[in-house]
Amino acid sequence: MTDRLVDIRRTLAEAPADLVLERLGTELANTYGTAETELLQVDYRLAALVPLHGGDPVVGAGSPAWQCFDHQSEVLQDEVLYLPVTVRGERIGVLRLSPAPEEPDRREELAQAATALAHELVAVRAGTDKYAVGARTRRLTLAAEMQWELLPGRSRIRPSFSLAGQLEPAYAVRGDSFDWADDSRRLWLCTVNGMGDGVSASMLTCLGTNALRNARRAGLELADQAALADQAIYAYHQGIQHLSALLLELDLRTGVVEAVDAGSPQLLVLREGEVVEQPLDDQFPLGMFDGTLYQSQHFQLARGDRLFVVSDGVLDATSRTTRYGEIALHRAVRRTRSMAPLEAVRSLLGDVRAFVGNDLVDDAVVVCLDWHGS
Repeated sequence: MTDRLVDIRRTLAEAPADLVLERLGTELANTYGTAETELLQVDYRLAALVPLHGGDPVVGAGSPAWQCFDHQSEVLQDEVLYLPVTVRGERIGVLRLSPAPEEPDRREELAQAATALAHELVAVRAGTDKYAVGARTRRLTLAAEMQWELLPGRSRIRPSFSLAGQLEPAYAVRGDSFDWADDSRRLWLCTVNGMGDGVSASMLTCLGTNALRNARRAGLELADQAALADQAIYAYHQGIQHLSALLLELDLRTGVVEAVDAGSPQLLVLREGEVVEQPLDDQFPLGMFDGTLYQSQHFQLARGDRLFVVSDGVLDATSRTTRYGEIALHRAVRRTRSMAPLEAVRSLLGDVRAFVGNDLVDDAVVVCLDWHGS
């Protein structure tokens, strides 16, 4: 690591939470001669790159900023340099710098600075609202605020897998959510849909998600995780409200998936260009009855398989006369074959929004998982 990068990392680490970008800009101006340092954050809907310091959001898919975001690579145009701001696969946005240095090694150093910025933004996120507010093109509802704070992130990459998820309608989502965690051997993934509307649905989803996390972190088996969350929800709601959930545990070495289907969304596998529906034994939603016992089942992924979890808000989305349905869903899934998971979920939900003609009325969650092999 060069002395310049050491100085940049020190500057980022020592900057006040709300002045990380400003202090980085001063350091880059002194070291590389840049006159502008701007962060373009991707918005909650994955539809705009929003400048932190104000100005019009970038919405054109062919713009250099979106090319950088989509391809996760440097883009140089008209002496302006665009660099991905990404940490462990979580795409925060794009760093825009001008004028760009001519030397490729200096641009590579700036790319590393953009990655260091991503790490620091994740670290300071809990201490300031500046970056959360700066990524919005409109106000979130209270229920949506609760849901987005609950998420583990929106994308994740490790050598053995790539993963992404998205909620819709992004600024007004209520009960649909997802959660994940991984270690060197396993990936845990769940999608949930809390019964009800508004804050009531969000509170139910929050209870269910944290009950599942508590059980997972206690080292319980997947079926027991479902049972513990079922007990927690029933104890509070007495069966009046319940939570649909799909729990998955992927062995990252073998590709074997353990699943518990508790009134789950649809599970699709994209294998060699063909869409296959993965059948699961449907069991009661969490919290519907007292003391439900859950059973897990197993299925095998092949290297290169893509797994989609799609909630009923996608299948049941309607235009004026027709329902989106399985035929359109399978067609949209097949089209994502060459896309990274984050582009895949954005493409699928964009197709649904185009079909509806606006934001979705019902909640929807889409999660995309690629297993690359051990």
